[in-house]
Amino acid sequence: MEYTALYRKFRPLTFSEMVGQEHIVKTLKNEIINDRVGHAYLFNGVRGTGKTSAAKILARAVNCLNPQNGEPCNECSICKAALDGSLTDIVEMDAASNNSVDDVRAIRDEVNFLPTVAKYRVYIIDEVHMLSPGAFNALLKTLEEPPAHVKFILATTEPQKLPATILSRCQRFDFKKISDENIEKRLDFVCKQSNIQITDEAKRLIAQLSEGAMRDALSILERCTQEEQQITDDLVKELVGIPKVESVNKIVKATLEKDTDTALSTIDEIVADGKDIVNFLWEMIKYVKDILVYKTNTKLEIYSEKEKQDIKALADNTTKERLINIIYELSNLQNDIKWSSQKLIMFQVAIIKLCNSNTTGGNTPTENNQDNKEIEDLKYKISRLEKEIKLLQEAPRPTNTFAEVTNTKQQNKIEFKPEIKKSNTIKLGNSIQNWPKIVDNIKQEGKITLYTNLLNSTANEINDMTVGIKFEKGLTPFGKAVLEKSENMNELVKQVSIEMGKPMRVVLIDNNDEIAVKADNFSNIGKDLDMPINIIE
Repeated sequence: MEYTALYRKFRPLTFSEMVGQEHIVKTLKNEIINDRVGHAYLFNGVRGTGKTSAAKILARAVNCLNPQNGEPCNECSICKAALDGSLTDIVEMDAASNNSVDDVRAIRDEVNFLPTVAKYRVYIIDEVHMLSPGAFNALLKTLEEPPAHVKFILATTEPQKLPATILSRCQRFDFKKISDENIEKRLDFVCKQSNIQITDEAKRLIAQLSEGAMRDALSILERCTQEEQQITDDLVKELVGIPKVESVNKIVKATLEKDTDTALSTIDEIVADGKDIVNFLWEMIKYVKDILVYKTNTKLEIYSEKEKQDIKALADNTTKERLINIIYELSNLQNDIKWSSQKLIMFQVAIIKLCNSNTTGGNTPTENNQDNKEIEDLKYKISRLEKEIKLLQEAPRPTNTFAEVTNTKQQNKIEFKPEIKKSNTIKLGNSIQNWPKIVDNIKQEGKITLYTNLLNSTANEINDMTVGIKFEKGLTPFGKAVLEKSENMNELVKQVSIEMGKPMRVVLIDNNDEIAVKADNFSNIGKDLDMPINIIE
C-alpha cells in the first residue's frame, strides 16, 4: 500500500475536525444549514492553517446528498467521488502554475456547462494571488455574476496582492494561526492513532517550531518518526538542527559576562556540530527573552528545574536594560543575516560587539560618547559657517564696471603658479589648533591626494597674514608636485582662510624650517565663495 504523508492522512474531513478556526467553521455551517451559501469565497491566512481543507469540506458540503448539521456526510456517492478525486464537478486549480489568461478563459468557458453529477460546479483556486493581471481581469465578470450552478473558493496567503475589484466580489474569511495548545492536542491525537511514542516536551517543542501551522507540525513529527525510538525534545532538536539548551545557555552567559573567548569557542562548537546559525540565533533570542520574562514575573513553563536554575542565575546577575539591548541587537541581526552569504561572520561580529558593549541601563557610555562627538561636530560646523559669513561680510563690495568684472574673471582663470624659492630659516609663531580639522575638511571636499600628503604636517602662524605648513619628515618630490598644483593650493588657501576668518597666505616649510613653496595669490577664494574679494597689500 502506498505511503501517505501524515498531513495528508490526517487532513480534516469535516468542519468539526478543523482545529483553531471555530469562528470560520460556525459561519460556514450556518450558511449551509440556512441554504445561504455565497457564490464566491476568499480564504486568507498563513500556511498550514486549514484554508485548502476548509475549501474541500465546503465544496463537498454544498453538494452532499445527505448533509448533517452543515457537515458533509462523506458517505454518499458525491462525497466519496470527491474524496477519491473522481468527481469532475469539483475543480482544484493551482494558480502558481496556471496563472495565464488562457487558463482563466478555460474556466470562463466551462462555467456555462451544467455540472455532470453534483448540484454545483465548484472551482477551488489555490494561491490565487499568483494570477497575472490579465487573468484577474478575465475572471472579474464571471466572479461577480457566475451562473447559479457555479461556486468559487479562492485561497491565498497574500491577500494584499489581489486587486480590490476581486476582493470586493468575495466573502472574506481570515484564518488565524493555530495556538500551540491546539497543535499539541492534534499531535497527541495523531500519535495515538499512529502508535507513535512521544514525550510531552517533544510535542510542546514541535508546536513552538511550527509557528501556528498545523501542516508544519505534522511534517516535523513525520521526520522524527523515521527514528526507531521514542520521540524526545532532544531528538527533535537534533533532527531540526536546533542546539541544546546547554549550548544556548553557555553563549548567553558568556555574552552577559563579556567573555568573548568563551562565546566564540561556543560558536565554533555549534558550527562543528552542523547546527544552523539562523536556528541558533532564533534560539538565542528566545532564551534571552525567557530570562527577561523570568526577571519580570519569575514564570517559566517549558524548562526543567535545572534549566530554570541556570536562567535564575543569569537573571540575578544582569539588568533588564542589558537583556532588552541584547534582544534588540540580535533581532536586527536576524533581519540582516537572511540576506547575507556570510552568516557565520555576521553572527561572530555581533557577539563580539555585544561582549564589548558598555550597557548598564539608559544610554550607554558608547552612546553618550557618540552624542558628544556629534554635538562637537555640529558646534565646529556652526563656527565655520559663522567665520565664512564674517569673511564675506568684511570683504569689500565690488564697484567694478561690467568690463572690469569680466577682466577680473579672465584673470582668475589663469593657472596658479606657486613661487618656489629657498630662504633663510624663518621663525614660526603659535601653532594652529584646528589644523587637523582643516585637513579633515580637505578630505571631505574630495581632495584625497592632497589630504594624504598633509597627514603628517603641522601648521603655525608666521605673521597676521601668513600660515606656515611644516613637514617634519621633509617634503618629498612627489608631495611637492601634488601641492604645487593650482587647484590643490587654492583649496588649501581657501580652507585656511575660512578657518582663520580672514584671507591668508600659505607657505610650505621643509624640515629645515626653510620655505619650499609659497602661495601669495589667494584671489581664487572669492571665486570659490561665489563673491569677489579685493585684497589690499
